[in-house]
Amino acid sequence: MENIQGKVQEELNNVSPEKKEEILANFSTFKSYLGEKVALGEKLGLGEEQLAKTAEKVAGYLANNEEPKNSEENLLQELWKSGDKDQQHALAHMLVNMVRK
Repeated sequence: MENIQGKVQEELNNVSPEKKEEILANFSTFKSYLGEKVALGEKLGLGEEQLAKTAEKVAGYLANNEEPKNSEENLLQELWKSGDKDQQHALAHMLVNMVRK
């Protein structure tokens, strides 16, 4: 699991500013991007908990390093920052479930 988390952090650090802007420009694009990453994780054999921990890492990064570009991202950031670790983990599970639909 540590290896996966390290790869996630590495990918987050290597996304160009232009690509970040493209992904975060609107909520549908963000959901599609996250959905692709969840599908890839599933193909690699990640279970529900591993996917949620990965989503948690991404959400934490976004909350601490990126400005929301729309009202949906702003709401997610506010929820993330107001929650404790357990609530953030539950929100990560909900994000994974949301992008699967």
